[in-house]
Amino acid sequence: MADDAAEARIDLALARRVQHNGDRQAFEQLVRRHQGTVRAQLRRLLHGDDATADDLAQETFVLAWRKLDQFRGDARFSTWLYRVAYSCFLQARRRPAQPEGDEDGGLEQLPAPRQRIDLQLDLEQAMRRLSPAEQAVLLHCVQLGLSHEEAAYVLSLPLGTVKTHALRGRAKLKTWLAAWHPADGDEEFP
Repeated sequence: MADDAAEARIDLALARRVQHNGDRQAFEQLVRRHQGTVRAQLRRLLHGDDATADDLAQETFVLAWRKLDQFRGDARFSTWLYRVAYSCFLQARRRPAQPEGDEDGGLEQLPAPRQRIDLQLDLEQAMRRLSPAEQAVLLHCVQLGLSHEEAAYVLSLPLGTVKTHALRGRAKLKTWLAAWHPADGDEEFP
């Protein structure tokens, strides 16, 4: 994890340059370093709605620029940024719904064996059956690889609540996807 620590130090140094000097180039570097993961987080939250995810990613970085003075360095910059992105996602959910053009459920069309596609479809359907809180916790802990503590920070939830949602969500998925239980070292679902 030495690379993670080094990356966190670089982010902190760039954030401090922005905070103390209004350094736009430092902020541009932060955007380049994190735009892919922020978009991925938002696409997962939006079940593959790329256009809305890209719009919210842009909103996230605009908001991050405006609120960077609130970044204290208690958490990694990436964790703080995930929290900003999640706040943008929640705000977008509260807005009146726009007409949807693409009704394919947001699944990426990847060339893959039929069984893999079926598993992906079943997993996505099962994830949608979870409560919104369980979905959010599993997205951040499993798909984005955040610790429970980091997910609690991002989601503004108590640590115990995050752990409970993670356990319950995983248990439900395991039950609902029991037919897919991997045998002999196959890939495992969350």
